[in-house]
This record gives sequence, C-alpha cells and structure tokens, in this order.
Amino acid sequence: MVRSRRMLGAIALSGAAVLALAGCGGGSDADATSDETAGASSAPIEAGDLSLKIGTSLPQTGDLAFLGPPEEAGVAYAESLINDYTDTTGLDLTVVTGDSGDLTNRAFETEIPRVLGEDVSAIVGAASSGVSLQFIDQVIGDGVILFSPANTSDQFTTYDDDGLYFRTAPSDVLQGAVHGNFIASEGKQTLGLIVMNDAYGTGLAKYITEAFEGAGGEVVAAPTFNAGDTTFDSQVSEVLAQDPDAISIIAFDQTKTIVPALVDAGYPADQMYFVDGNLADYSADFPEGTLTGAKGTYPGPTPAQVQDWVDSLDAYVADSGMDALTDYTYGPESYDAVNLLALAALKTQSTDPADIAGALQEVSGGSGDGEKCTTFADCADIILAGGVADYDGISSPVTFDDVGDPTEGMINIYEYQDDNTYVPYEG
Repeated sequence: MVRSRRMLGAIALSGAAVLALAGCGGGSDADATSDETAGASSAPIEAGDLSLKIGTSLPQTGDLAFLGPPEEAGVAYAESLINDYTDTTGLDLTVVTGDSGDLTNRAFETEIPRVLGEDVSAIVGAASSGVSLQFIDQVIGDGVILFSPANTSDQFTTYDDDGLYFRTAPSDVLQGAVHGNFIASEGKQTLGLIVMNDAYGTGLAKYITEAFEGAGGEVVAAPTFNAGDTTFDSQVSEVLAQDPDAISIIAFDQTKTIVPALVDAGYPADQMYFVDGNLADYSADFPEGTLTGAKGTYPGPTPAQVQDWVDSLDAYVADSGMDALTDYTYGPESYDAVNLLALAALKTQSTDPADIAGALQEVSGGSGDGEKCTTFADCADIILAGGVADYDGISSPVTFDDVGDPTEGMINIYEYQDDNTYVPYEG
C-alpha cells in the first residue's frame, strides 16, 4: 500500500499555525466506511459487555522521558472518564502501561512483547518516530493497532501498515514549514542545523530547509549526529565556522550538551531555535539566563488554549496521587488517542483491532457527516442512539484521512525566559 497526500491550505505565521491536509491517491484498509453508508443513522445500539484492553509504549526512560508524564497522564485521565461511563456504554477499558525507552537503551525490545502478550487491541506510542519505526512491523504483524500521540516523521504517511497505524500529531511537513518560515520572518538570512540522524531529525531538517530557503534564506551547514553520541564538538564547530544568523537544534536530551558548547563559543541564545524533541524545561540544567530569547516550535495547543482541560487533568493527577505535571506536551494528543480508540470499539461493538481501525476515520469525522462532540460521553450517546459521532479532540479536531493521519494540526511558537522555561511567543 502506498500512501500520499497533498497540502490544501497555506501556513499563517502568528502565535500558532494551522494546516489542512487531505488524502489522495491510494486508499487504506482503515477506510472501511464507504461514501454510500457514511453518516447514515442506524438502529440504536444496545450496550453490552465490552472489555477493551490497550497498551502503552511511552517514554518512561531515555532521552524523551520528559514527555512521559504528560502522555501517560493523558492516557490515564481518558481511561478514568471512559470507565466512569461504563454503566451507560457497557465498555470497560483497561490500560497496560509499558516503557518505550529510546534508541540507546532499547527498552521497547522487552516491553513491546510483554504488552502484546497481554492481548491488547492497540498500543499507544511511541513518542519518538525513530523508536516507533523499530517496532511498528512487530505490532501490526500481530494484527494490533499502533497509535502514536507524538510521531511526526513523514515516513509514516507512506508506510505499509495494513491500515493499523494512526497518529494524533501532524507530520513534520507542518512543523518544518512553520519553523523555517518563522526563522526567516525574524530577518535571518543564514541558518545552521545540528541534526539527529534518525527518521525524525532528518525528516524535520528537510522541511525546515525547504521552508527557510523557499523564503529566500540559505542553510549553510547541517551536520548530523547519531543516537548515543555524547560529544558534539565537531558538529558545533562545523556550524559555527559558517557564522550563521541562526542555529536550529534538532535533538533530544543531547541538547543539554550542545547548548553549553554553543554558549561557551559565544553564540547568543536569542539566535537558537528548538523543536518539539527538545523544547523542554531546562531550569534545573542550565544557569539562569542561558536560554533567554531562544525560541522553539511544537505541535499542539498551548496549555492556555485548553485551560479548562488542563485544570481538569491537574485535578485528576492530584486526586490520583501522581506527581504534579510541569509540562503538558503531547498530553492532549494522548488523551484524544484513547478516546478515539474507545469510540471506535463502541461503534463496532468489537475489540478486534481490524474492526476498531475500520471505524477510527468515521469517529474522528474523517468520513461521513457526523454530529460534532467533544467528550467521550457525548460521542458515546450519539453512537448508542444509532447516530454518527464526529469527535473533536483537545489537541485538534483530528479528522483522520484515509491513511490514518490527522488532516488538521496546530504548531505553536514559544520563547525562553531568564529561568530557562518557555512561554508562548508574543511576537
């Protein structure tokens, strides 16, 4: 199966950018709802016992471990709300948690078989595109859905996945375009990149380069490094030798070593740019003022844009005895992934992965003419009444195309303060 899609909308640079995407060309096994039947009401569904089990493969360890708490909290919060409604729906959800690790510690090598052994219908994860590519064949080979809240590599758009791969984060086509155009909009003429050599890093670098050079700038250096590297002197030297107006760092935890090397060489922080893989709280890692003025991009809403949901999530976390969240990155996307999986299971009255995958496009509003709803309970009521639900998520309206990619997405721009934490960029 070959996947393709084309841009339909233009990118607007403000505090955030939104891009509409649509599928074209080859279809997907996930597009099980035909145009003839999509959106049509049917007889009410009589709720029966439906025990749905999903797993997670999220970064509890490794260089993206800072993303683990918000992602796992998003999953757990969705699970609690779904199970609060079990008396009405008959659907009971169980989550089996697992650690994805990273490309160095490779926790997924033991964790994925363990989670698959629990007879799950889907696995939510991984955060890293490179890590997901390590086990996607194993998961779909078992006939199980892989649903990532954070994969952004464009490789997944054309991946031969038997219609079993979905994601709630938009591809790096969007983030790369916003990132490159934003740097150009700040008057930068030359750009250096320091790039992690994996599917995520090289893919994002490609789209940043295309956007920046399309806006009239020039990428003057783009050295790469490999996962597991601990020194980056050659990459830093190669970029600095070109004296670029800006440097984009496309990395994960390696950023904690790269930034001090740039600072020690006298490169100003307000000419550094970050991406979702390293837009993190560095208040405990760097001296005050190290990152003042640095900026970055990542997919998804700001906490303020979904403040009511954030407040409810924080209350749930506190009531559950979990550590308070300091970061919400990809929490909304994780929450939406679980809700969509549960709604698809409810729609089909099945826990079979193929059945669930076949309904995910419909419940996201990607096919048919469904009724808008924003919570699991409201969407479940529509489904049980025999209608078609169109779930609009916290992270975005989602709206899957026929290859399991969201057709709408948001990229926000952030700026670092003196305490090495970031806030939404005001312009």
